[in-house]
Amino acid sequence: MSRLAIPYPAIDPVAFAIGPVAIKWYGLAYVTGLLLGWLYIKRLLATDRLWRERKPPFVPDLADDLFVWVALGVVIGGRLGHILLYEPGHYLSDPLEILKIWQGGMAFHGGLVGSIVAMWLFARRQGVNALSVMDLVAAAVPFGLFFGRTANFINAEIIGRTSEVPWAMVFPGAGPLPRHPVQLYEAALEGLVLFLVLRWLTHGRGSLATPGLTGAAFLAGYGAFRIVCEFFKEDYSGVLGSTVLTSGMLYSIPMVIVGGVAMWLLPRRRAEA
Repeated sequence: MSRLAIPYPAIDPVAFAIGPVAIKWYGLAYVTGLLLGWLYIKRLLATDRLWRERKPPFVPDLADDLFVWVALGVVIGGRLGHILLYEPGHYLSDPLEILKIWQGGMAFHGGLVGSIVAMWLFARRQGVNALSVMDLVAAAVPFGLFFGRTANFINAEIIGRTSEVPWAMVFPGAGPLPRHPVQLYEAALEGLVLFLVLRWLTHGRGSLATPGLTGAAFLAGYGAFRIVCEFFKEDYSGVLGSTVLTSGMLYSIPMVIVGGVAMWLLPRRRAEA
């Protein structure tokens, strides 16, 4: 073990217990991210100057309904995504494990698909612009990503590659060698940095006035940051015969392409309208 390795702060995955019910950090992270995102969406809707002609797509009170739709989409999509994309064999051999969400096992890309379906259904039900709904949610998603990746760190899951950098850590169950704390890299890039970029776009560049632009920036930004972080991960083997391309990269490349193309096209469509 490297002399410079930082001791892993072994944190009990259980935040607190109420009688026989154990409340875990993993669940609290998701709840905290969703609640902060909900409050942020209400704040964006209440700030008229951010929107085209100072007209938000719907009143802030409807954010309560949107929260329920998106929460269901994230949980159902995230769980199904993890099962289908990463560990289908494990869950098919023991289907009851599918229900044990509190033990971890949520895939971002699955949650993304689930939330997109939920946002489209909400927009259709309320008769509002679906792209603006997606912009709102995209601006708030980094809250959930930050707390979710922090929970991954507490659970010592998503292990990084071995490394001799001064901040490397020896993770429980991952052998004696120090490793990149890749969960913290993701919390910083996908959570904090991505939030600041989107905040600059919404408040500094008026991106919410162009429906779809903020959502496109989120897709491109998240996809790019996820690809960068994948280089530091150990858990996932290469795909398509590659020793470099991981499943996380494979699922993120389309996000970068779609997001980048949309960021280029949407302002031009608005200018022509």
